[in-house]
Amino acid sequence: MQSLGILGVGELTEKVVIGLRRSGFDGTILLSPRNAERAEALVDGQRCVMLQSNQAVVDQAEWLIIGVRPESLAQLAREVQVRPGQRLVSLAAGVRLEQLTTAFPGACCVRVMLSYAAQYNQSTVVVCPSDALIEQSLGPLGNLVVLQDEAAFELATVAACMNGWFYFLLHDLQQWLTDKGLPAAEARALVLGNLQDCVASAQQQPACTLKALGQAIATPGTFTADGLAVLNHQPVVASWGAACEVVLDALSTRSR
Repeated sequence: MQSLGILGVGELTEKVVIGLRRSGFDGTILLSPRNAERAEALVDGQRCVMLQSNQAVVDQAEWLIIGVRPESLAQLAREVQVRPGQRLVSLAAGVRLEQLTTAFPGACCVRVMLSYAAQYNQSTVVVCPSDALIEQSLGPLGNLVVLQDEAAFELATVAACMNGWFYFLLHDLQQWLTDKGLPAAEARALVLGNLQDCVASAQQQPACTLKALGQAIATPGTFTADGLAVLNHQPVVASWGAACEVVLDALSTRSR
């Protein structure tokens, strides 16, 4: 199993390490000294090794994951020199392949987008471009989606932001139930359970559009249809679309 180096130990890379170990990855995982407290926890709990510098990680690892924020990427690039052909996986949103190859000359760069669910091996794992080693290594973290087009990858980044937004929608639905008197635990179970029902049904019927699946439930005269009529007259959907446009515009601006 090839050794992996983590440059930037943050919350997301922590989840990746946990998920990799959970999936059976038994290669050496080398950590940069950034965020030493979190790194030390991974050393103790996930059989990782913390090194003294970013360059030491680069020198000893066969492939690398960059977990720093986009604004810290230039500083990292000044600190390290990668080997020719060394695979470098970037989790930095909005940083294009051209920018990565300029910052890290000689590296074989791949962009990856995933979520905190990686720690449970339940994340959507988006890879661009296709790379057999990265797909084999990170695929066990969840559902693998491979894209060749960076424009499509930016849309996948917007979809990843939806992951965070969904929690607020689910919270609001749970809160409505608790305001009506339902205990919080039961309200949470009902909201999450109904969401899981939708996901399970949709995954089993890939030929049906999501709208068609909803229409099959919200037939005329049903309570579901009554509620849908109200939702269709509210600006909620437009607000979600506007949020997506803001993120996509920001990604496009950053990558210029």
